[in-house]
Amino acid sequence: MPRVIVDCAIYRDGHRTEGPSDFSDALDQARAEGDSFLWIGLHEPTEKEFELVSSEFALHPLAVEDALKAHQRPKLEVYDDSLFLVLKPVVYDDTLSRVGTGELMVFVGDSFVVTVRHGEGAPLAQVRRRLEEEPEVLRHGPTAVMYAVSDAVVDHYIEVAGELQVDLEELEAEVFAPQGGDSKGSAARIYEFKRQVLEFRRAAGPLTEPMSRLSGAGVPFVDEDSRPFFRDVGDHLTRATETVDGMDRLLSDILAAHLAQMGVRQNDDMRKISAWAAMAAVPTMVAGVYGMNFDHMPELHQVWGYPSVMVVMVGAVLGLYRMFKRRGWL
Repeated sequence: MPRVIVDCAIYRDGHRTEGPSDFSDALDQARAEGDSFLWIGLHEPTEKEFELVSSEFALHPLAVEDALKAHQRPKLEVYDDSLFLVLKPVVYDDTLSRVGTGELMVFVGDSFVVTVRHGEGAPLAQVRRRLEEEPEVLRHGPTAVMYAVSDAVVDHYIEVAGELQVDLEELEAEVFAPQGGDSKGSAARIYEFKRQVLEFRRAAGPLTEPMSRLSGAGVPFVDEDSRPFFRDVGDHLTRATETVDGMDRLLSDILAAHLAQMGVRQNDDMRKISAWAAMAAVPTMVAGVYGMNFDHMPELHQVWGYPSVMVVMVGAVLGLYRMFKRRGWL
């Protein structure tokens, strides 16, 4: 178990205290004291490693299965002996401009909190340190940990949304650059960016309903005084989701405008090709006529016949060129 246990501590009256090294004894001590709770953090436990924890804390089998398998959508489940909250932290790779997601499960009971983390995103050490510096928040009990973890995840949503916004502005400037750029490459980048936004929405969107429930009444194991904190998290979450929804709509508009822009360029290319083809057709037609093997043709045996025909062809081509140029075809 030491490999997967990141941290284990008892919190009494908002302060961290030293307790038994065995978390089973620590849980008994926290329950006996009444004003204390145990917080144990796990990282990617196996089924065998998590079995001891789940049996000791009487966690519901369905919640245990979700915590082990991961790949869950954000949700809040209420069981007889605990709450089970699933969060999906978002990680942004600045070098690849790519969004990735982890998974974070929080079990909250009468005198305990169990956090299970999958992936490298959203380490909870900073959350724990910040909470330990705010004893007035920790006095709310296990609910304070659930709030702090949710708040940290949602605040990071806002940071990632800001970085995505910067990337979107760069992409928009690139797509609508005067030189046009690579049309196929631009379309591929737009689609790739939409996938990143979709990944973000899958992580943040479903969390709205759990935060709404936690900020309301009727959810067990949630301290009544902590509801305003969850409302604050919900407000931040709404801000993040609205930002990403706006980016998704803007991406659709950029893609539509880009495709229309490509159609306009193709029409311009076709007009240029048609104009040059028309200018090439006139001398070809004249030369084709005078290339026929007939004796009786106008000016066929005149000295000035050849120059005059050349002048006619050049004049016709120049006239067409000026006309196409004036109409913007060339």
